Amino acid sequence: MLGDFGFVGILLLVSIVVAVLLPLIPLILSWFGIVPHNPGREKNSTYESGMRPTGQAWSQFNFRYYFFALLFVVFDILTVFLYPWAVNVSKLGAAGLMAVLAFFVAIAVAYIYAWFKKALEWK
Repeated sequence: MLGDFGFVGILLLVSIVVAVLLPLIPLILSWFGIVPHNPGREKNSTYESGMRPTGQAWSQFNFRYYFFALLFVVFDILTVFLYPWAVNVSKLGAAGLMAVLAFFVAIAVAYIYAWFKKALEWK
């Protein structure tokens, strides 16, 4: 039983070591002077692009940006779920086909609903 979970223990140990060492590496490198430390008024400012910020820091974004990002995630998940089915389509048979058709119907209903609500139009 220990042999079965030995790799899990090694993975856990490596992940703990990496989680501890990654924050310490820049600190150790700065002690040895490898990482430069040149503080200044411009470097410590909020924006480091070379241009002075104009306007307010708070700006409202159109909700449609988030909606299109959400649509991208939905279709990306559709692809992720469809790939394993496409790999094993010959083994799944009619039950696998019906499951994927139900999945596509659910996605199509959601897409048509969004279309009729005019949520997909860019204004």
